[in-house]
Amino acid sequence: MSDIPLGVLDLIPISSGSTAADALRNSIDLARQTERLGYARYWFAEHHLNPGVAGTSPAVALALTAAATSTIRLGSGAVQLGHRTALSTVEEFGLIDALHPGRLDLGLGRSAGRPPGERATTATATPVVDGRAPNGLLIPPRFSFEHLLGSPRIALQRTLLLLPGAQSQDYAEQIDDILALLAGTYRSPEGIEAHAVPGEGADVEVWILGSSGGPSAEAAGARGLRFAANYHVSPASVLEAVDGYRSFFHPSEFLDKPYVSVSADVVVAADDATARELAAGYGPWVRSIRTAEGAIEYPTPDEARAHPWSDEDRALVQDRVDTQFVGSAGRVADQLEQLQEATGADELLITTITHDHADRVRSYELLAREWSRR
Repeated sequence: MSDIPLGVLDLIPISSGSTAADALRNSIDLARQTERLGYARYWFAEHHLNPGVAGTSPAVALALTAAATSTIRLGSGAVQLGHRTALSTVEEFGLIDALHPGRLDLGLGRSAGRPPGERATTATATPVVDGRAPNGLLIPPRFSFEHLLGSPRIALQRTLLLLPGAQSQDYAEQIDDILALLAGTYRSPEGIEAHAVPGEGADVEVWILGSSGGPSAEAAGARGLRFAANYHVSPASVLEAVDGYRSFFHPSEFLDKPYVSVSADVVVAADDATARELAAGYGPWVRSIRTAEGAIEYPTPDEARAHPWSDEDRALVQDRVDTQFVGSAGRVADQLEQLQEATGADELLITTITHDHADRVRSYELLAREWSRR
């Protein structure tokens, strides 16, 4: 499996008892370490109003990390276009590319206070029987994000991110504007040219991130762009997402055939018991996200064990806990192979969170070593 590259997805998590500055320093160090270990990409997610997540601006994090690394590709997973313009996005990434050319991935997402999980627009999907893909990969029941739509925190996030009276641009149109600005072919409806400096001609790879076979998969496929599907966010719809993307795909100047990355939540340790201990904080952390409270500071195993669980709480996190890959390097690599086989992924994107930074680095190290042997 060493021919399937591994990448890193980082939310810049803040552990309990630490600060956002600590989290950012740890992320930059992790980027250096994973570059040394042979990981292909290092992506930063974008999240807002979360006590336990410092990843609010992928572009800023990328600029800081680019200066501290030299070869690993760096990207956004993803820039949330719902509260941004095409020009601001191209200019920011163009500014970084000016000093670090040829290393950037511009991952685009629709979210702006919108919960993940889009309605599918394609009926093609790999069959799932009794919660399993044909090769046995767990595909849990679909989780409903509807309760988040009425959350005051989600509404406030959207209010604070958008200028008063502003409306988000149509997502597909925004992608087209970004591609045109990068290529230097942008024309307004009135025929006026616009040239982004820096940005025009920047050597960036454009990716679309999606959680279903809906608008994001269609936008990526129709334009012949790379697509990243989220098993770690929405495991129930990952097969639908990759199948949808492939069904919409048309060859382009960027790709002659579909290209897919799939994400997974992972914790690796020397043995299964130690890995389970390190992953103990995952359930309470996911619960805080899915209750719309905002991601809490990542708890220690002792803090996690002290969390009082209700049946409702367990139902909120069950699909995520069940699809987190936790264990020895061999066990987790087996599960990642299964995920790759089920989705046909060209790459896998690994997101690992533990309370202690050293355990997080060690998890990526053990996985890289095992993966290189396969």
